[in-house]
Amino acid sequence: MKSNKLTDTSLLTARIILGTVIAGHGAQKLLGWFGGYGFEGTMGFFTGTVGLPYILAFLIILAESLGMIALIFGFASRLISTSLILIMLGAIVTTHGQFGFFMNWSGAQAGEGYEFHLLVIALSAVISLNGAGAYSIDAHLRSRLEQRRGIVYALFN
Repeated sequence: MKSNKLTDTSLLTARIILGTVIAGHGAQKLLGWFGGYGFEGTMGFFTGTVGLPYILAFLIILAESLGMIALIFGFASRLISTSLILIMLGAIVTTHGQFGFFMNWSGAQAGEGYEFHLLVIALSAVISLNGAGAYSIDAHLRSRLEQRRGIVYALFN
């Protein structure tokens, strides 16, 4: 994809907002912040109630916490945003789909719907398809790799 300032700024904005919002949920799962259950409680829910394998539950917690820090800075952005799509699809199928589309703003439903998850999927898809943009660690690493390839090519040709 050809880079331009508007696209790169849009991708930076998407990464920062998505990463920050999901990092809050990750902090609930990993650290128990913001009213969350912490690592042990979340692992118990994922493995006991939802029935996920331990390793998958562990990877979800890491992706939603430490992975979001990487996403904000634009490191491994396509991988992390694609993993978020899979996590959100899994959350819809295993937990939130049964409660319908809308979130439980009034407390009248038995649980939360999946509208939030669809927004996360959409924003993650933008990053998955376009990459992190110029203002990212990914772009810096790609630039360095291209420079080294150029040096190696010049030495052997």
